[in-house]
Amino acid sequence: MGTTLLLAFNFPPLGGGIARWMGELALRYPPHSLLVSTGRHAGSEASDRRFPQAIDHVGIRATRLRTLNGLALWTARAGALARRSGAAFAWCAELKPAGYPARWLSARHAVPYGVIVHGTELLLLQAKMHRSRFKRWTARQLLGGAAVVVANSRWTAALARTVLDALGRPTLARDVRVVPLGTTPSHFRPGIDPRSVRAKYGLDGGPWLLTVSRLDTHKGIDTAIRALPAVRAAFPTVRYAVAGVGSHRPEFERLVATLGLGDAVRFLGFVADDELPALYNAADLYVGASRRYDLLAEGFGIALVEASACGLAVVAGDSGGVPDAVRDGETGLLVDPDDPAAVTAGITRLLGDPTLRRRLGDAGRRA
Repeated sequence: MGTTLLLAFNFPPLGGGIARWMGELALRYPPHSLLVSTGRHAGSEASDRRFPQAIDHVGIRATRLRTLNGLALWTARAGALARRSGAAFAWCAELKPAGYPARWLSARHAVPYGVIVHGTELLLLQAKMHRSRFKRWTARQLLGGAAVVVANSRWTAALARTVLDALGRPTLARDVRVVPLGTTPSHFRPGIDPRSVRAKYGLDGGPWLLTVSRLDTHKGIDTAIRALPAVRAAFPTVRYAVAGVGSHRPEFERLVATLGLGDAVRFLGFVADDELPALYNAADLYVGASRRYDLLAEGFGIALVEASACGLAVVAGDSGGVPDAVRDGETGLLVDPDDPAAVTAGITRLLGDPTLRRRLGDAGRRA
């Protein structure tokens, strides 16, 4: 049986949920049965050593894989890898840009491919298909040309079926598979000493609420910040840590200043994957109030699963694919992510009931 290729724009050490999921995928394949094709990041050499798979880097920075020149180089490199390894199948970590070299492999070398879909890209694709015949044709080639489509949640799967039906691919639509994101329970676990990350990021005092996320509008970070004054009225020492980077940080910082929250909110910036387990262990409650915002949505939310694996109870937005990651009343609480009062109620309920918080955290660890 030939090697399986994984074509991934998003792959460690790049941050974000998709990259972490692709890392988990690479760890779970039998050793040396998967060949990863990706770009190069600072820290790639050190990151690659933890995987039992061969990782081949296109000879350009990963950020350039989305350019025409980058796609041409990646496609040529993927073709050479397929010939050399005798690849029998290729996975696309994301529809774009990985779908382009995958479609070429299928047409030129008869290598079937599967596309992993995450949610938001399908919302964007739907909008573009209605506006442009070319975009519709491209979608039919990339997504409709796949041998299988795998979704990260039931919500994403339903969206994928709608798109595929619109593209005239009803058989592929009926066969969309759902594979929820997982994590490594020996890596993300309770009982990890948090003192090093507390010292590094200044996480003294507390209780601490935590969000690990790209700083984007649909992640609900602004809703959690708006909820914080009422939370602190009930629990005055509560503070909120946000780990991640993104262009909306200045907007969130202005909101913190407007609400007079001062150092009650701490933006940690980029946190390396190997520090995340300790960071989750430094927190008392995880907040992931993701919501639908225009054409952005949360298809699943791997940080929710990571937090649960570390024994944290979760307050999460009842939106998109999040209900597949958080079982309401069992591993956490689902709340209206558009309503700061609802987020406040979820947080204060769990902070005020340590027994319930511990029960939900324990159940999340077992889930």
